[in-house]
Amino acid sequence: MKVTYWSDYACPYCYIGETRLKNAIAATGLEGEVEIEMKAFELNPDAPYEVVGPTLDRFATKYGLSKEAAAERIEGISKMGRDEGIDFNYATTLNTNMLDAHRLTKLAHELGNTQFEELCYEAYFVKNEVMADHDVLRRLAAEADLPQADVERVLASDEYETAVRADEREAYAMGVHAVPFFVVNNKYAISGCYPTDEMARVLEKAHGEALVEGAAQGATCGAGGCTF
Repeated sequence: MKVTYWSDYACPYCYIGETRLKNAIAATGLEGEVEIEMKAFELNPDAPYEVVGPTLDRFATKYGLSKEAAAERIEGISKMGRDEGIDFNYATTLNTNMLDAHRLTKLAHELGNTQFEELCYEAYFVKNEVMADHDVLRRLAAEADLPQADVERVLASDEYETAVRADEREAYAMGVHAVPFFVVNNKYAISGCYPTDEMARVLEKAHGEALVEGAAQGATCGAGGCTF
């Protein structure tokens, strides 16, 4: 069984949703039977490569909230992450461009490595690192045992950018404009960060090849922002 999902490292619901997916796989006893493929979906392809301000201010401005209201919503999302066992620190994230992280993810996938994507999620939301910083990406790649020469080649070029854009075009062609978005066995869709038990239900139905109509709907992040 295969689960394909579109995600961005800057999306809190993507990290939480990916964690819930893995918990759902464990809950249904399907470990070893499910292949997970992450595809790229940049929430803001034009994001700067330098940190331009704190997340609280950016969040308040984007959603037209007071800093107090923004802090409350940010904490609510962080609590969702902590409830899944993640030391989630959304308020202190350092938002920058994610293209190079996605390009290196493509390299990792080509080498059969899925550890790199987990390290990227953790680096951004737990350790609050600058994901556009090539030194940060080099260290994460080394932790994932990616070949240094390949990493340097990718970072010094635009390699895999075409693959990243192809992922995004594929999502748009399906009408996807917010992430996470999961597709199970090319048949069953889960749009958004859905509860673990509901994700488990879809996995069980897919595993049994039962027909499911429509798509589940949960919290997502899109170009216009995140739902709450």
